[in-house]
Amino acid sequence: MWYRRLATLLLPLSLTLGCGDLFGPGGSDDVRLITALPRELTSDERALIGASNRFGAQLLGDLATVTPDENIFISPVSASMALGMTMNGAAGSTYDEMRATLGFPASMSPAAINASYRDLIALLRGLDRRVDFRIANSIWYRDTFGSAIAPAFLTDARTFFDARVQGLDFAAPSAVTTINGWAGQATNGRIPTVLERLNADDVMVLMNAIYFKGDWRHAFDRAATRELPFTPRTGAARDVPMMLRTDSVRAALVDGRIVADLGYGGDAFSMTILLPRPGEDIDAMLAALGPEYFNALPELALGKGTVQLPKFRLEWEASLNEPLKRMGMPTAFVPGGADFTRLSASEGRNLFISLVKQNTFVDVNEVGTEAAAVTTVVVGVTSVSPRLDIIVDRPFVFALRERLSGTVLFLGRIVRL
Repeated sequence: MWYRRLATLLLPLSLTLGCGDLFGPGGSDDVRLITALPRELTSDERALIGASNRFGAQLLGDLATVTPDENIFISPVSASMALGMTMNGAAGSTYDEMRATLGFPASMSPAAINASYRDLIALLRGLDRRVDFRIANSIWYRDTFGSAIAPAFLTDARTFFDARVQGLDFAAPSAVTTINGWAGQATNGRIPTVLERLNADDVMVLMNAIYFKGDWRHAFDRAATRELPFTPRTGAARDVPMMLRTDSVRAALVDGRIVADLGYGGDAFSMTILLPRPGEDIDAMLAALGPEYFNALPELALGKGTVQLPKFRLEWEASLNEPLKRMGMPTAFVPGGADFTRLSASEGRNLFISLVKQNTFVDVNEVGTEAAAVTTVVVGVTSVSPRLDIIVDRPFVFALRERLSGTVLFLGRIVRL
C-alpha cells in the first residue's frame, strides 16, 4: 500500500471542529502574515517537492506495514537530501534505482536535481523569521580514503548542498564523537547521538539534519489543557493531556473527512491534520487518499473552529535499509554489486551503502512545536585485497603444486625446526 497510516506521521491526534462556523469569516489581519513565497518556484523545485512528498508517503507506508500499531515520525525531505547527496556518487543501475526511488523523473538530469536541492535549501532558510528552521548537510570520510574520492563529488556536495566536508581518523573514538557532535549542534541538542561506532569497512558518512521550532500562530491556553479520552487504533480509550482552543483555523470537510491546517509564526509553516470519518480505519482512509495527496491538498477555508489536539513528545529512530530496498533501490546496498564510480573512480565498484538511518524528535505543546531529524548514510567498502600478515610461528602443512591445474606435487607437515 502506497500510503498507509499517514496519521502516524502526524502522530495520534483528535481534532474536533465547530462545523457550524467552520467556513465562516474569521481570523485576524496581521502585517506579519506570509501569504506567498518570495519568488515563484521553478519547475525543477516543484518536481523535487512532489518527488519528496511521494517518497515520504511510500517510505511511511512501508514502515507502517512492519509496525502497524506503532507511532512513526519521519522527515521525507531529510532522507531525500541525504540520499540525493549520496546519489551524486552513483552510476548505472545504482543511480537509476536511487533516482526512481526518490521519485525523480528519468527526464530530470543530475545537474537539475542538484540545482533543485540547492535552490530549495536557500528558499526555506530564513523564510519566516518567527520560526527557527535549519537545514544542514555534512560528509565525513576516512582520512586514508580521501585520495580515492572524486573531487567533483565533494565539490557538488559543497556547491549544491552547502555541506561541511571533513576527513577523520575513523579508527579513533573521536571520529564518532565528532560526527555525533555535529548532529547534536545541527538539531539544537535534540538528537545528540546517531552512531554508536564506525566499522572497519566504513569509509564515508553522509548526513542531513533538519531542525524546526515554531510557536503556534494562535497558541493554546495552558490552563485549558485537560485529561480527555483518546481512542487508539487497538485497545480501549484512555485519558491523555488534550489541548483546547477556539480560534481561527483553515479547514475543509472532504468526503466526511476533516482536513485542518494550524499555522506557525508568520504562517509559512503549518501542521496539517487529516482525520478519518468516525469509525473509518486509518488505513482505509489513506488508501483512498493515495500517494499524491499532499501534492494536491483541497482548498482550506479560514474560519473559526474548536481544536482539540493531544500534547505529546516522541523520539523515534529506525534503519531504512530494508524499506529502501523494497521501495526499489536494492543494488546500492549490495557489496560488490553497487556502482559508486562517480564517488570514486578507483574504488567505486567496491563501495556500497551499509546503513541508512533516521533519528527524529518532536514535541507538540500549547506554545508550539519543536522537531528535528537526522538522516545518516554510511558507505562501506568491500575488502577485495585485505591485508593479511603471514607469521609462520607454529606447526604447519605445506604443498608444492602446479597452481593452474591444481595438481599437488609435494605435500608436507612441519612440526619442528
